[in-house]
Amino acid sequence: MHALERLTCIFCDPEPSSVLLQDEHGYVRFDGYPVTPGHVLIIPRRHISSLFDLTDDETRGLWQLVKETKEAIDARYHPDGYNLGVNVGEAAGQTIGHLHIHVIPRYRGDMKDPRGGVRGVIPEKQRY
Repeated sequence: MHALERLTCIFCDPEPSSVLLQDEHGYVRFDGYPVTPGHVLIIPRRHISSLFDLTDDETRGLWQLVKETKEAIDARYHPDGYNLGVNVGEAAGQTIGHLHIHVIPRYRGDMKDPRGGVRGVIPEKQRY
């Protein structure tokens, strides 16, 4: 990683008031462009671009944050389901070069037919 890349990364030095949950491996913040109420991001502290570059400890830590985040979202928003997503690489839609995991609460009626869930990243493949 280049020093300039870390200096310009919007996820490397979060505003303390934006952090909802955190631990030594990462932190949680609301998505800046949420698709549903409660849409948050789980972000590793280390500046890496890919989920596949996490260490085993980071992987365990981030998935623990996912579980804690779900509990907090359940208590505040009472969703009916969840989608989890990670964009890895430009071809997959990644626009920020710092790994982040989307935790997207889902609500009955938030779209006409949610069948296929994350398969909707390629809309014509969502229905099966």
